[in-house]
Amino acid sequence: MEPIDKALAQIQFQQQEENRRHHTYDEELLQYEYMKNGNQDAVPLSIQLFQGNTTGKLSEDPLRNYKYLFVASITLCCRFCIEGGMPAETAYALSDLYIQQVDKCPSIDEIFSLHTRMFTDLTQRMANLRRESIYSRPVLRCLDYIDLHLHEKISVQTLANYVNLTPPYLSSLFGKETGTPISEYIRKKRVETAKTLLQYSEYSCIEIANYLSFSSHSHFNRVFKYYTGLTPNQYRLKYFRHNWT
Repeated sequence: MEPIDKALAQIQFQQQEENRRHHTYDEELLQYEYMKNGNQDAVPLSIQLFQGNTTGKLSEDPLRNYKYLFVASITLCCRFCIEGGMPAETAYALSDLYIQQVDKCPSIDEIFSLHTRMFTDLTQRMANLRRESIYSRPVLRCLDYIDLHLHEKISVQTLANYVNLTPPYLSSLFGKETGTPISEYIRKKRVETAKTLLQYSEYSCIEIANYLSFSSHSHFNRVFKYYTGLTPNQYRLKYFRHNWT
């Protein structure tokens, strides 16, 4: 092990001298948690991390380096998809197919493009898995809208305008098909996203409350505790960096 220890010390010294770092453990996990939950925020975050300057150096050859990084990424995606409910054989088959595709990529730009397509595809598949029930088109469009606009104020009127229905009719249809009133569904989705941010990000509770458009920090605390039995601070203390087992 001595040669490995010596090489490790040299790499760490060089990184310090050049002021380089890998992305953090929390940054890496957050993109996969978003993907597992079908949250489209996974895609821009994955682009930022994969195409940024905090990736590892796995090969002296730049093209081979990004192929190795892609394989590492799809491997973790596969595990998180299985944890999120995707059949294991489907996840492994998708992993194999994307690795076969990256093996044929002749340039780094094409690897970047494939990685974005892969993350987008898997995130959408996980979103579809989370709504296995048969929903009407207006309700499906509302579910997609809510997923994409959790950081904004969302009203029944906004959703009704989006799907060209009256607010009373949409409320009745949504409640009948999902078993949950629109306002409660939105609150649950915000709490679900807040749980992920509390586990895998360094954002403060106030920043998370503001990002998810809660009217105040105290309102965020009340809603979060109602659904989880814990305050946001208590949840973070208990589950921060708690990964799958």
